[in-house]
Amino acid sequence: ENIQSFPIKIPTYKYGIAIDTFQKMEGTIKNGAFLADILMRYQVPYTAIDQLVKNAEGVFNIRHIKAGKNYTILTTDSSAQADYFIYEPSIYEYIVFDLKRENMVSKVEKPVTTKIQTASGTIESSLWNTMIDQGLSYELASKMEDALQWSVSFYHIQKDDEFKVVYEQNFVEDQAAGIGQVHAAFFKNMDKPFYAIYFDHEADKGFYDLEGRPMKKSFLKSPVKHSRISSFYNLNRFHPILKRKRPHYGTDYAAPHGTPIRAVGAGVVTHASYTKGNGNYVKIKHRGNIETQYLHMSKFSKGIRSGAQVEQGDIIGYVGSTGLATGPHVCFRFWKNGKQINHLQLTFPPADPLPQKALPTFLVLRDEYLKLMNIDPKSIQIASKDPEEE
Repeated sequence: ENIQSFPIKIPTYKYGIAIDTFQKMEGTIKNGAFLADILMRYQVPYTAIDQLVKNAEGVFNIRHIKAGKNYTILTTDSSAQADYFIYEPSIYEYIVFDLKRENMVSKVEKPVTTKIQTASGTIESSLWNTMIDQGLSYELASKMEDALQWSVSFYHIQKDDEFKVVYEQNFVEDQAAGIGQVHAAFFKNMDKPFYAIYFDHEADKGFYDLEGRPMKKSFLKSPVKHSRISSFYNLNRFHPILKRKRPHYGTDYAAPHGTPIRAVGAGVVTHASYTKGNGNYVKIKHRGNIETQYLHMSKFSKGIRSGAQVEQGDIIGYVGSTGLATGPHVCFRFWKNGKQINHLQLTFPPADPLPQKALPTFLVLRDEYLKLMNIDPKSIQIASKDPEEE
């Protein structure tokens, strides 16, 4: 007896829909295109589009459809009205416009999986270039810089410096989709080791050094990320525009036009104005009789005006070349007790360590991260002191 067997075809599901039964057309949102422009090409009447817009309220703002993003049209008959329009605003989610079922609109977040990964390297030109050359992301470089921003002078890094990092890599549908938490970072700058260990324990959350002292200090090392010092504090500097010797009481950080400028510490804005020499500038008063000033901005951030409160790391403006400036940079100035000083030579006392009850948990975690970075925990008992605090 001949019994014929037929293979059972398992339908392909995407966007929660068995898409094998549909004709699929994919596209990219063009500049200046509206939802109506796209849907009317697929026989969706304007009345249905109007209903879609109403149904989308509270789910997705139609005005947020952006050029360059992908969309998919599903239809059982290309000569008839489309059945589904699916828009993907990011790798993390998609919006389903169900054109068959009363023009319903729903947002679906894709499941995210996370893996702990490590990376390391030796600097050739800059941290950013070295990491990008290795196929690592700008986001990872930025988050590693954030972890060490109170202790490493990234504008002082040089060839043959080393970095190591333990971090979370997010994946959506097996595709890399952004960086999560950086758990540990190591940077050897001119043979001086710097470490940052992330620890989340009840109220104690943030980056710590190897002895469990908070990395966060009163002031950041720099008001701009991934920049370079183009002119140091110099009492005998020859001014490039005025063509005469004039003390340079600030530190110039060259960075692309529009680069965000950060408040290096918490305080109150005392000036956000313009002068012929300073261009657009902001001055901030901090605790401990300290003031900082940021010159030559292209523009101020929203809300930055005299009397505004700022926190450490807040964006206060953007790099420009207003006033007496030869190119885009921020001239950063630092006063202590009314006297301008070289902030690069400042040292601050270490913060209090974690509570005694939290230290054992922290030390176990620290050693695990060190091992992941191929660093022997026994080799760093002496090196754990911050070289800048000796």
